Amino acid sequence: MSFIIPKNILLEANMTEDELILEIAVTLYKQAKISGKTARTWTGLSLEQFEQALMQRGYCLNYDLEDFHLGEFST
Repeated sequence: MSFIIPKNILLEANMTEDELILEIAVTLYKQAKISGKTARTWTGLSLEQFEQALMQRGYCLNYDLEDFHLGEFST
């Protein structure tokens, strides 16, 4: 499903489309509606970038088994 974000919404919120998508992804993640991997895939962020976005909003990333199985923690 796709939807169009009206330009007036972005202007009023003073956000880019990518910033709004990140806010939606963070909200859904924190409400346990989507996984961290899904949020990262949708936003195009790496694990570190998504974790930073969460920390900027006062949240922590809750690592799950999927993160470990995907090798997200390799250095």
